[in-house]
This record gives sequence, structure tokens and C-alpha cells, in this order.
Amino acid sequence: MTATAPHPGIGKAPGPPAPPRRRGPGVLIRTLPLAPSVVLLLLFLAGPIVYCVWIAFTDLQLTGQAQETFVGFDNFTRAFGDEAFLNAVWLTVVFTVVSSLIGQNTLGLALAALMRRASKPVRTLTGGIVVTAWVLPEVVAGFLLYAFFRREGTLNAILDWLHLPSQNWLFTLPILAVSFANVWRGTAFSMLVYSAALNEIPKEITEAAEVDGAGGWRRMWHITLPMIRRSIGTNLMLNTLQTLSVFGLIWVMTRGGPGGRSQTLPLFMYEQAFQNSLIGYGTAVALLLLLVGSLFSLVYLRLLRTEV
Repeated sequence: MTATAPHPGIGKAPGPPAPPRRRGPGVLIRTLPLAPSVVLLLLFLAGPIVYCVWIAFTDLQLTGQAQETFVGFDNFTRAFGDEAFLNAVWLTVVFTVVSSLIGQNTLGLALAALMRRASKPVRTLTGGIVVTAWVLPEVVAGFLLYAFFRREGTLNAILDWLHLPSQNWLFTLPILAVSFANVWRGTAFSMLVYSAALNEIPKEITEAAEVDGAGGWRRMWHITLPMIRRSIGTNLMLNTLQTLSVFGLIWVMTRGGPGGRSQTLPLFMYEQAFQNSLIGYGTAVALLLLLVGSLFSLVYLRLLRTEV
């Protein structure tokens, strides 16, 4: 029998550990160009956020006060005991659900699906009209919709011409009027998102389902919606965050009235901070609004993460 030569590494004592590699000045040189951006972010983004968080725990006022004092959670406790705040929370939920989750999302998907089958001139005209409403400044859109919904406005003129009863929409149904106004202004974003998503669906799949006898609604429910569910979740998240921060449109149309019946959280925050001079209380409401938006985002991100 022939002896097998031992492996060169067997039987040898382990040597000393290798010295750590010294990082040369290359890392510092590569990160140095980022320093101005980091400084600007800390100065103009993180700094104001930290200062706002501090203000929310104080009794800072615009007038009649020499120095603010720390009051802890008093502003938040006051908010949850304030009927006007709770009313603003409820109206914010109604405004977000009607105008974003239902209105913009559904209408945007419907327009995207219809424009996919329409001729090129129809797609160009429809897309131009919808996108024009989206790119208008919020204040301009607010004045246009105010002229549409007011007592002597365009909507009542159309109803009178059709011999239908008219009313002062900004007085009787103010929250629905501003919700429909936000749908008119913001549907273009959903339409563009869903148009891009629908174009990514392979035509072979829809053609095969059509050959198998699946109608339009069945194809939409069993093929189209499951294949664009990630786009739906992303669109819902972005639309919700944008709707929660709508201020100028409602302010121009109703100023939160009448009697606070269209006063969402951004308008309530503005009233407390700048009209009532309660900066600390208004900032606390702003933090609560930020918390609501964060909760919506976490829910949507959780749903997107569980998608297959």
C-alpha cells in the first residue's frame, strides 16, 4: 500500500490573523461630494421637522406671548377632546374616500381602459382635456369649480335647462362638492398610471381569454385587475397622500364652511395656527395628520409586500 501524502494545510498551526485593510483616502474622496447635499437636507428638511415636533409640545402663540413653555401632550389631549377636530377628522376621511379611493382611482382606470380601445384623435382629445385639469394651479382650479357649483353657476344652469331642481351645492353639500372638484382635478394622474400599466399586459393573454368566450367584465375582473394590482396599490398610496394634503382647492371654494361642514384637517390646522394664533396646537394637528398619512402608507406598503 502506498502512503498518501498529507494535505499541505493539515497539521500546521494556524498563523496570526491577517491585519485589517486600511481604508485609504479614496472613501473620503468619494463621499466628499455628498457632503453639501447632506448638509442642505439636515438644514432645510430635518431641522424644520425636529423644530416642528418641539413646537407641538409647547404652547407657542403668534401674539401675546413672550416665550413658549413646554406643555407635554396637552395639545394632543386637547385635540382629541375638541369636537371641531373630530369633525375635521371625519370630513378628511370622507373627502379622501370619495375623491381619491373611489373617484380618482375608478374614473382613472375607466378612462385608461376606454382610451385603449378608442381612436387616436379621441385619445388625444380626451387625454389633453384631462391632463389640462391636472396641470392647472390649485387656486385656478378652485375658482373654476367654485363658478361651476355656486348658486348662479354652470351646474345649476344646466339643471334649469333640463327642468331639474337646482340648489346651492356649496351650502347644502359642501364636502361632496369639493370632493367632486378634487376628482375632476386629480383623475389625470390615475389615468396615466393605469394607461402605462394596461400597456404592459400582453395582448396574447387578453386575446386568448376573448377566444375562450370571456366577456369584457370577466376579462377585466379575472385578468386585467390581478395583473395590474401593484399599479393599483401604488396609485392608491400616492393619491391618498396627495388628497390628505389638499388645502388650496377647498379654501378657495368654501373656506371650510359653511359651519365647518367642509373643513378638513389641513384647513383646521391653518385656522388654529394662523387665525387663532395657536402655533403649538396647530403644529400638533399637523403631526397627527402626518401620522394618518403614515398609517395609510404602511397599510399600502404591507399590501404590496404580500403580493405574489
